[in-house]
Amino acid sequence: MIDALREFIASFGDLTPYAWVGIALFTLPFVVLAAWKRVYPQQRLALAFVLPAIATSAVLFESSWFFVVLLIDLTLVTIAVVDLLTLPQRSAFAVDRETLRVVSLDKPHRVTLTLSNLSRRPWPITVRDDVPQEFSTNPVEFTTRLAGRSRATMHYDLKATRRGAFTLPAAHLRVLSVLGLWHRHLLLPVESNIHVYPDLKQLAEYAILARTNRLSLMGVRRVRKVGQDHDFERLRDYTLDDNYKHIDWRTTARRSKLTVKDFQTSQSQRIIFLIDCGRMMANESRGISLLDHSLNSALMLSHVALRQGDSVGMICFSDRVHSYLPPRGGMHQMNRMLHATFDRFPELVESRYDAAFMHMSRFCKKRSLVILITNVIDEVNAHQIHSYLANQVGKHLPLGVVLRDDRLFQAADHPDPHGAALFRAAAAAEILTWRHQVLSDLTRKGVLCLDVFPSEMTAPLVNKYLDIKARHLL
Repeated sequence: MIDALREFIASFGDLTPYAWVGIALFTLPFVVLAAWKRVYPQQRLALAFVLPAIATSAVLFESSWFFVVLLIDLTLVTIAVVDLLTLPQRSAFAVDRETLRVVSLDKPHRVTLTLSNLSRRPWPITVRDDVPQEFSTNPVEFTTRLAGRSRATMHYDLKATRRGAFTLPAAHLRVLSVLGLWHRHLLLPVESNIHVYPDLKQLAEYAILARTNRLSLMGVRRVRKVGQDHDFERLRDYTLDDNYKHIDWRTTARRSKLTVKDFQTSQSQRIIFLIDCGRMMANESRGISLLDHSLNSALMLSHVALRQGDSVGMICFSDRVHSYLPPRGGMHQMNRMLHATFDRFPELVESRYDAAFMHMSRFCKKRSLVILITNVIDEVNAHQIHSYLANQVGKHLPLGVVLRDDRLFQAADHPDPHGAALFRAAAAAEILTWRHQVLSDLTRKGVLCLDVFPSEMTAPLVNKYLDIKARHLL
């Protein structure tokens, strides 16, 4: 019998073409299911085919097993086909997403997914939200068993690594068949629009700490005021802690009660931010670009200045002026600044400081605190910063915020430099010495300077502003 089977196989000659045809016929249904229905076999189905494969090889030695193996194959195929038919359709599920439209950069944002099972049968499911590559989620996906005619609510934290407008178009659902031999990928449309802004939560944190007199927790220190504030604010009753020099004797005589004058810092002063959006701001520090750090700090200082009654404006530039926001007061200016900067990204072009300062001199005639936030890399760049900032002395009060490169300072502070590390440390030290000289030259010209790491810029910048206000420099 075995010899007859071998002669029958040999009558076909070369079996290679038949083998390829067999493989194609075997894989074609899987390809069709994957492309058309997005249905894929599970690992347990592949393991289930191991048994008939072993049994088929035994037919070569015992031909009487042929019908047994054929029965096993037909049974397995029947079970797989029946289990395939149990997979649900997309209409069996519905999903809803709850999220706020505004997201802060690099801050966790809570998103809620509500999945509804509209069928009567329970299903083991895995859910993953369809988020852009600029976002990270924690956790990435959810696995649960959803009972019939029920719903499940899932929460995850969304964190954005880039500003801008984004769309979350759908949610991905993976559902298993009854026996678990197949799974289907379902795409459930549920569109949500999200705008990622610079860090807004620090503004709320500042407001809370300011009300509780704990700004030192953010690094904002108390500044000793030089002299007295000279803008009259109000009259009030005298208390034991008041300076007797502030007693208004005329009002006291009229009221027959000690009355003192309250003064406040000068308001309606102007702050203009010049934010470099060129190639030098494309580097990253702690996962986000230097431009993002700059915008976070500028918005924080704007919030503080607007609460002080000052006016704030902004110019964003690279090889041209991208946007100009005229100085205005009031907390509505914060919304204008947010909308003007949330979709602004660094461009790989050389920055033109002349265009930015000419634009400012054309539209900003009154004396202002001019804050230039940039990065110093080469002598050409340093020369332009030096010349244009120094020319503002007298007409305006210029403040140059120069961002540090973390890698340069790490290389220069190497604890035990040897070999290549020694050369890197020497080169970094030379660059830092040159950089220090640039800042010293700016200071001698009367330009205020702030040399900070990008991730630590907010508190020193706010402190510098408060110091300027206390010393009445503006």
